[in-house]
Amino acid sequence: MAERREQHHRPIRSFVRRAGRLTASQQRALEELWPAYGVEYADELLDFAQLFGRNAPVVLEIGFGNGDTLVAMAAERPDHDFLGIEVHEPGVGHCLIAADKDGITNLRLIVHDAMEVLEHQVPSGSLTRINLYFPDPWPKKRHHKRRIVQPGFLALCADRLAAGGAIHVATDWANYAEHIDEAFTECEHFRCAERREHRGDHPLDRPVTKFERRGLRHGHRIVDWRFEKNAL
Repeated sequence: MAERREQHHRPIRSFVRRAGRLTASQQRALEELWPAYGVEYADELLDFAQLFGRNAPVVLEIGFGNGDTLVAMAAERPDHDFLGIEVHEPGVGHCLIAADKDGITNLRLIVHDAMEVLEHQVPSGSLTRINLYFPDPWPKKRHHKRRIVQPGFLALCADRLAAGGAIHVATDWANYAEHIDEAFTECEHFRCAERREHRGDHPLDRPVTKFERRGLRHGHRIVDWRFEKNAL
């Protein structure tokens, strides 16, 4: 049934899976550290209290890249639990190495499509915060439909966030910033609590990321938002 649905109603992917080249240490991390940090994708809801061994606020980061930001935030906030989603295996390996080095225990990782994880594994009202930092901008107009910030995604995020929860977004692409402003303005589920434009010197409640530094080298301005969930 799932295969038939995939063939006739193939969903638009918001990412391109890039295998990349794993270093020996990244490959070893994926083999040895995954059992401690990894969560396999399955079409069933996660029990975060069971997964982390405690009841704590859960933060989800979508597309964590090499994981440096995710690990830094997990280290800074030991009273929160963090779940990261990424499809780029070298980045996952890098994240595992950093988490193990820093002795991080409040972090779990999933290697799968974020939309499917949100839809099938994340319970309604279970998240305190969602981080979406420097998602693929898909700059060509014909590819704009692949941008993850779309009405369906926002509705799904709103359902998965608890009352008072928020989604934090950042981009260095001016056209994508316009798209994000428009998408959230038209979305009844969120209100813009804060918006910042800066040159990398004023990030909004987050560390500076690798993609941010790359954008700054190209002369891009950074835009940060915090969108809070509306009480409907």
